[in-house]
Amino acid sequence: MLRCSSLTQARFQSMNLHFYQNRQLELYASKEAQRLSLRQLVFYGRFMSEERLIKSANYVRTELPVRLAHRIRDLQALPYAIVMQEGVSKVYELYWSAFEKLRRFPRIETLEDNERFCTFLRGLLDEHAVIIPNLSLGLSLSSPHLPPDQLDAFMRRMLVSRISRRVLAEHHIALEEDHIGIIYTGLNVEKSVQRCTALLHQLTHSSNDPGALSKDYIQWPAVTIEGHVGAQFAYIREHLEYIIFELLKNAMQTTVAVHGRKSVLPGILVTIVTASDSIGIRISDQGGGLLNPQIRTPSDLFSFSHVRNASRLEQDYLGLLKTASASPTGMRATVDELVSRWKDEWRQREDGTSLKNDPELKSGVGRHPRLGIGLAMCNIFARYFGGSLELVSLDGWGTDVYLKLPKLGTNLEGIEV
Repeated sequence: MLRCSSLTQARFQSMNLHFYQNRQLELYASKEAQRLSLRQLVFYGRFMSEERLIKSANYVRTELPVRLAHRIRDLQALPYAIVMQEGVSKVYELYWSAFEKLRRFPRIETLEDNERFCTFLRGLLDEHAVIIPNLSLGLSLSSPHLPPDQLDAFMRRMLVSRISRRVLAEHHIALEEDHIGIIYTGLNVEKSVQRCTALLHQLTHSSNDPGALSKDYIQWPAVTIEGHVGAQFAYIREHLEYIIFELLKNAMQTTVAVHGRKSVLPGILVTIVTASDSIGIRISDQGGGLLNPQIRTPSDLFSFSHVRNASRLEQDYLGLLKTASASPTGMRATVDELVSRWKDEWRQREDGTSLKNDPELKSGVGRHPRLGIGLAMCNIFARYFGGSLELVSLDGWGTDVYLKLPKLGTNLEGIEV
């Protein structure tokens, strides 16, 4: 007979209590999320006053537990064995703890109260950095027990909701710090592409393994930008640049993998188009396309189900997720996080320090975890305010990626109940 550790038993008993003593959860889950648009977020940032700041704090204070309650209910709707799965149970506990803390947090009345609330929010953001790898691990292990459509719909709801909560918290913190929030009202698309390209061009690359360290460095392909290069719109820069960085990184890696030793690598073409209500970005590469025996269609790369993307149950993939899940740095899904690990590698290489001395870097899950979910996260970010991401593979030649984002700022957050 198998014996559970005292920690596992305590968690089992705690989760049983949550499942059946949930009157407060029912109360919050019965409320609808008060979704916001980019325009509303910008309005609060532009016309800030002490009264508005306190009003914003109380909105965030009351809205976050509602959104958490919906997702806790989502978790409770899964088969109980899946909720107890490694990774999923950790997310459940973190969500329940945050829900209890938020619903008990006293009303904000003064600027001093708001400072304490912002400190509290920063702590939650740090604590929840492990959500993505834990959720990905738990659902990957549960993939054989859930139909692909159900699994992907669940992950989409969980991740979009996570983005929405972080946006609310980070936007309010930025307001408290005398900023206009996290929205860039005149975000220049060309400059964002140039920034991501410059960051990638600072990195080195191995011809055999795009993720490996090597003394045999190869220059990354050049990026040409065309179209409506002066296009600007109001958007969250962190979201846009995460998507662009990931897409350019993938395009560069596949181009080098296919063309490796050529003296001049085929370039990557970025086309920017502004329409009346949207911004379109196409990224075209000559990296051979997406032909892969593990997937049937390009959109399967967005899936968390092993039925659509067989890599989700590979032992190497699961091992990386387990290590990342145990790391306090987790995964925040930002460009700064993606770049910082490479900078650490550069620093250690220049100092002559062996990477073997750093267990996180050695395992590949330091500040830039290579977890194989970058494209899936890009798709989630794109859909948050009603955008889209489409992959078109010309197998044997290359890939065209089409990103479309709303331009007017009137779309509400794409949160699903």
